[in-house]
Amino acid sequence: MATLNFKGKAFVQNHHLLVKYHQLVPRREKSLTDKVSLHDNLILHGDNLKALKALLPLYAGKVKCIYIDPPYNTGNEKWAYNDNVNSPMMQDWLGKVVDKEDLTRHDKWLCMMTPRLKLLHELLSDDGIIFVSIDDNEVHRLRSLMDQIFGEEKIIGELVWRSRNFPDSRPLTGLSVDHEYVLAYGKSETSRLRGKRRDIGKYANPDEDPRGDWTSCSLLGKANKQERPNLHYDLVNPDTQEVYRPNPQTGWICSPETMNKKIAENRILWPKRPKGRPREKVFLNELKSGFLGYPSLIDGIFTSDGTQEIRELFGEKVIVFPKPSFFVKELIEQVVTEGDVVLDSFAGSGPTAQAVFQLNKQDGGNRHFILIECEDYANDLTAERVRRVIKGVPKAKDEHLKKGLGGSFSYFELGPPIEMEAILSGDNFPSYADLARYVFYTATGEEFDDSTLNEKNHFIGESRDYLVYLFYKPDMEYLKATALTLDKATALGPYKDKRRLVFAPTKYLDQEHLDELRIDFAQLPFEIYQLVK
Repeated sequence: MATLNFKGKAFVQNHHLLVKYHQLVPRREKSLTDKVSLHDNLILHGDNLKALKALLPLYAGKVKCIYIDPPYNTGNEKWAYNDNVNSPMMQDWLGKVVDKEDLTRHDKWLCMMTPRLKLLHELLSDDGIIFVSIDDNEVHRLRSLMDQIFGEEKIIGELVWRSRNFPDSRPLTGLSVDHEYVLAYGKSETSRLRGKRRDIGKYANPDEDPRGDWTSCSLLGKANKQERPNLHYDLVNPDTQEVYRPNPQTGWICSPETMNKKIAENRILWPKRPKGRPREKVFLNELKSGFLGYPSLIDGIFTSDGTQEIRELFGEKVIVFPKPSFFVKELIEQVVTEGDVVLDSFAGSGPTAQAVFQLNKQDGGNRHFILIECEDYANDLTAERVRRVIKGVPKAKDEHLKKGLGGSFSYFELGPPIEMEAILSGDNFPSYADLARYVFYTATGEEFDDSTLNEKNHFIGESRDYLVYLFYKPDMEYLKATALTLDKATALGPYKDKRRLVFAPTKYLDQEHLDELRIDFAQLPFEIYQLVK
């Protein structure tokens, strides 16, 4: 596989591992839900690299579909490189707008995308699929980058979206660029799109055939006589002896033996007109699948539709070039089913949320979305759009949208980092749940289920190998006075057939007692605790 090289690559290859876990701070006043929860539909406001890392404890390997619409790096988007990477060159990049005159703009873009794509790869489920919108500015670099991160054998395809419905009269080259791309990659080689649903409206049974509804299909092949001589033969109607000769450029679709079998099974529709051509009956109940291959060309939905959606929702054009929700729906519908999670870490105006609600309204499903938006408009635009879609838009043309699509969401902001060294110094105490989520995930590598958390009994969850406990309160005096003692250890209760992993500031037990009680002890604070089996 060819290697993609760019300035800063060596510094960002593992940068996602160095990003600290951050607290996710709930904002009830910005949410629209009965109970703010990380298991609800989510809107996260903050740097999307840090937000993706903060999601790992709950959602690693759980996201079925990812759709992202990153900056296309046209030089006109006014995006800036903001990752605090330990490199003098990249420190000099911080906060500087990337424009067309920037000779390193492609390097900066790749440095920005690399750690984000690596975290997205971790969040994606084994059967999941990621879609990335892009245009000609970076599509070739993006494909090389995704080949390296996801594996070139994991590409599903490069879709072409006809995004413009009227030719552009402005280009200096005289060429109107009317398309964009969507790169689709799977987490595994078995990841597949669902395909385009067959149109079964054309199936009927006018002759009351006992085999059921059918439609007629052409018997013409695709090869001339030189290419496939065995497909060029005379076809004879056994009842009238009428002879039908093959088209010299196409021949028939199958061999004489297969055609004779079709004739014997009364599957051939013989023409009633002198110049007609025989056709074949294809029965609905014999189709192997209700789907056809999904076309690589997406047409009929345009960028202007996204602008019209925004005008309908807000009464004015409040953002430029928003993706239409029906375009996003078209993509994610190829992947998600009941209860699946969809993630968009470049949320913009929030079309992904609307697309998920549309799908749920369509079939009564319970899919969930996670939106991440770093810009200041996360509440006033992204979340406000979702509020309006849920409650209803009186002037909307769509009847469902007019009444409201229903649903809920919880709004979170990115809080301070969870730095273990700061706990005993009294700085930036994380909540019990935030620290529990962090230590459980980093210790076990498994999903944290906060529904099993019992702070009173210090129990934070069960992994494949451990029952996990945490002695902690966001209180300096408690931390100074708390240790794992024999009384506390025996009070943990039965250990079933698993060992117990206990986090606490210190312990007053020797190794003999710990082994007797089947306890592995991990002292707080710590930076990364990863059990190796």
